[in-house]
Amino acid sequence: MFVAGPMRRCFNLNKISFMFPEQQLTAPSPVNCRHVLHLNHCNKYGSEDLGNKSKVPCYKPSCFDKKVLVWTGRFKTKEEIPSSISIDMLNRARNKARIKACYIMIALTVIASFAVVVSGKKAAARHESLTSLNLAKKAKWRQEAKDKKTDATVEHGTQ
Repeated sequence: MFVAGPMRRCFNLNKISFMFPEQQLTAPSPVNCRHVLHLNHCNKYGSEDLGNKSKVPCYKPSCFDKKVLVWTGRFKTKEEIPSSISIDMLNRARNKARIKACYIMIALTVIASFAVVVSGKKAAARHESLTSLNLAKKAKWRQEAKDKKTDATVEHGTQ
């Protein structure tokens, strides 16, 4: 759902905080939409700066967002993260986290493929193959079925 302009401010999308003269409203009702004065503004470092009208809306990071900001190296600890940051800073941190996660998955895939190749070579050295394992398993099942059949005939014959 894409909403622009006054409707975005009205429904408080993207956790954008609004500044009122005396109080801060977290979930404005449609009646209060006409009373929205302006957004809190952030400077380029993410802290609130009401004197700077750079039109960069502030975002209150969640616990997960704080973990992402620390993991990507933007801040050293969670305590250093300000109460509101710019959405641009959070988007950059999320993109870096996404890229790091992709690199980790690529590395795990390469390691797993090498492990499968090594285990396959060891199995080939022992002369094991899927065909021989399946044939042995089916022979075992046949033998068990034959044993059950002979046990059933022995029980019926003795009664």
